[in-house]
Amino acid sequence: MTQSAEIRVSTTPQELFAAAAEEIVHLTNQAVSTSGRFTIALSGGSTPKSLFNLLATNARTILPWDKMFFFWGDERHVAPTDPDSNYRMATEAMLSKVPVPPANIFRFAAENPDATAVADAYEKTLRKFFQLGPEAFPHFDLILLGLGPDGHTASLFPGSAALQEKKCLVVANWVEKMQTHRLTLTLPVLNAAYCVAFLVSGTDKATVLRSVLEENVSGEQYPAKLVQPKDGKLIWFLDRAAASALSTKP
Repeated sequence: MTQSAEIRVSTTPQELFAAAAEEIVHLTNQAVSTSGRFTIALSGGSTPKSLFNLLATNARTILPWDKMFFFWGDERHVAPTDPDSNYRMATEAMLSKVPVPPANIFRFAAENPDATAVADAYEKTLRKFFQLGPEAFPHFDLILLGLGPDGHTASLFPGSAALQEKKCLVVANWVEKMQTHRLTLTLPVLNAAYCVAFLVSGTDKATVLRSVLEENVSGEQYPAKLVQPKDGKLIWFLDRAAASALSTKP
């Protein structure tokens, strides 16, 4: 199993969401007490959507929303009003329901038809916000990630050029099988985070999860395997269905 990873298995998806929400509250309060702010990169998909709904209801009065700064780990190359937009999903599920200042929300300007320009603009946004030098990487307090059935995470797909990126924070990653660009943070950014949390639920993820966590497969084939925070912690929030194929039961 992946070294240094913390595996947390919940019985049901609902318990997974609750465990992840509890961790977010803990990390937020910890970061705010030490640095005065909490920075998070959100992910798309059905599992984080349920988590966002939970945070917007149960944690609405608990979290210091005015000290939380929201970014995205990846985005589709679509307008913010498009049903496929990760920004739209997070806004409808959580951000529109909580007292977070609009100035604390940093979305990809993915309505721009030039995907490379979108990535470059987001890179500039990150460098300005985190006050980074030309070769530095941001240290997010938390990056949320999912796991695709093909082993991709964020928009880092198997065999795609973005897996080789060592300098840029953000790239427009061409995904051949989808015939489209996807905007994504790069591996050096993911691995510079203080905490990375994968949210994985359902039996349809069991086989690929076993490959990533237990088998000797290449990161080129299973990009999620390349997520190994250098000085941060890595947490896998799983439900029992997703963890069902693991040989070592956590």
